[in-house]
Amino acid sequence: MTAIDHIVFDIGKVLIHYDPNIPFSRIIPDEAERRRFFETVCTHDWNLEQDRGRSWREAEDLLIGLHPEQEERIRGFRRHWIEMVPHAYDGTVAILKRLIGDGRDVTMLTNFAADTLAEARAKFPFLTMSRGVTVSAEIGLIKPDVAIYRHHAARFGLTPERTLFIDDSPANVDGARGAGWQAVVFTDPERLRLDLAGHGIAA
Repeated sequence: MTAIDHIVFDIGKVLIHYDPNIPFSRIIPDEAERRRFFETVCTHDWNLEQDRGRSWREAEDLLIGLHPEQEERIRGFRRHWIEMVPHAYDGTVAILKRLIGDGRDVTMLTNFAADTLAEARAKFPFLTMSRGVTVSAEIGLIKPDVAIYRHHAARFGLTPERTLFIDDSPANVDGARGAGWQAVVFTDPERLRLDLAGHGIAA
């Protein structure tokens, strides 16, 4: 197996928890109605475009034009966003800190809106500990597009085959592999430690 010189972490659902149901369980108490809202109004695909760089104002205006009766709920998505990231995954954060402390080259690659990531970094200072981060919204590319991995590798001087990527999404892991990286699907810190050990990395 090729030795690993570079370790790249995803952020959401790897280092910090993300769940829009947290504020929306208060905004829309009925579970079935809340599920319909996320399936038909503030959908995953709609939110992903903010990760690609679309402004929240444009995103909100678009949905309010289609669903004027839902205006307050639509605006609530951004207004209450910080509640959607309530805590870090302490086990993964410990691994991150151990790797950095051991002198490993660690960076981050994330699908994130620029302004919400700034809020997350203020809440979770460890998100500033790595050598750097590629934020999808800042470059107009999103995972699993192979181009974002190539951009990250070029920006940080990574050798693709000597790079290990950690992401909770199998599709994003496949994208990394398509760019020539090694990659593992994150499920929990214990599994990650085993995956790292399999690549000769103590964590």
